[in-house]
Amino acid sequence: MNELQNLATFVSEIKLENVPKEVVAAAKMCILDTLSTALGGVTNSMFQSIKEVYLKTEKDGNGGISLWGDKREASLRTVTFLNGMSGHILELDDVHINSKTHIGTVVIPAAWTLAQYLQKSGNDLIEAVICGYEVMARIGMGFGVSSHRNLGWHVTGTAGTFGSAAACGKLLGFTPAQMTAAFGLAGTQSCSTWAFLSDGATNKILHPGRAAVSGLESCLLVKGGMRGSAHILDAEDGGIFPMMSREYDYSMVDKDLGAVYEILNVDKKPYPCCRSTHCAIEGALNLRKTYHIDPETIDHVEVYTYLVGLKQCGLSNSSKEPHAATEAKFSTPYLVATAFLTGKVGLSDFEQAKINNTKRQELLKKVVIKEDPIFTERYPHHWGCRVEVTLKNGCTYSQEIKDASGSVTAPLTPEQMTAKALSCCEIYHSEQVKELVYTLLNLESCSVLPDLSALKPVTQP
Repeated sequence: MNELQNLATFVSEIKLENVPKEVVAAAKMCILDTLSTALGGVTNSMFQSIKEVYLKTEKDGNGGISLWGDKREASLRTVTFLNGMSGHILELDDVHINSKTHIGTVVIPAAWTLAQYLQKSGNDLIEAVICGYEVMARIGMGFGVSSHRNLGWHVTGTAGTFGSAAACGKLLGFTPAQMTAAFGLAGTQSCSTWAFLSDGATNKILHPGRAAVSGLESCLLVKGGMRGSAHILDAEDGGIFPMMSREYDYSMVDKDLGAVYEILNVDKKPYPCCRSTHCAIEGALNLRKTYHIDPETIDHVEVYTYLVGLKQCGLSNSSKEPHAATEAKFSTPYLVATAFLTGKVGLSDFEQAKINNTKRQELLKKVVIKEDPIFTERYPHHWGCRVEVTLKNGCTYSQEIKDASGSVTAPLTPEQMTAKALSCCEIYHSEQVKELVYTLLNLESCSVLPDLSALKPVTQP
């Protein structure tokens, strides 16, 4: 298909000096956001255990490439895989809403690790990151967001392989033919589903890690002489668009290519949980503040949202009765209850004791999530909702949120982004983190990438 080949040609031929300045600035902000959330997640106990298992297979961590937040080394593929997972742990990574993809946690670990291995410059990294965002977003939009999701696919994994391949192929100097071959190999490795919601399983962080390393390996295989199909999206027998969606659109793959940069349409999360809960959180926070609502006076709460938001964060038993962090992060009832009770939602709200707090568990059972066709129709361009709270005295108050904080229409300021980065990285020495933030915001001046292994957590879990 010409659309995929056009995308491959675009990636091969793009030059950073011809990219608009606002696109370069957006890429640096995406890099800062992804690295800070990833570094903040490295002390997660499950991730630490996984890392130890993998490093044991590589002679206790002597493989040539250093890990983020860890002085030990491993192979190129293992470091890409582990860094990709760490970026998704806190649920604070960015979201391209028109494709429903978490791009940063796939593209940036792949690009950074390969750039480190190849001793590339900051400009080289920025260029690769822009390519990765453009490709992953466009493949994700092409899948048809609602249909792809409602069939059970997690697009961060299915489109992510393409984004990683684009970033890595750019760093390797691939021709359009090589890039097309890599896309074919990336697509044949597309995977990841939403089954984890059924029982609060902990494998969601696997999806970006696997996508990141699969895209890298696609490029390595091309270097070795393998070729993936140029018809990976549209082949009559095995094309993944018709296999994975009933509403796919090939034209989205190269529509306005070079004129519209999708990296400018990326949300940055202020709350460490599923993006589909953020409008409900803000609705509850606004109602609490505006009407001085005492949680003890609440009779019930109704949240009206889009179908995917209902399925993802309000329909399963684990979202209705969360008892683990992986469940609470995908529970609109829990997050609305938390917002009404505390007036905020932060990382500490996913500690076991707080999730099982009696008041939170009692209030969340009064929160009901429903679909409103109006919000379903607006999705995925707007992930809005309406929160209605009814008090025991019969008074009802309502708040509609069209787009949550951190969206393209309500962006976080540079100061808020810096504050978020510092907050995510509280486990490190503050001066080290401040220096890293400064370096990342001036990445064009770096002839080599900063050493992220030098940031060692002050305290281990």
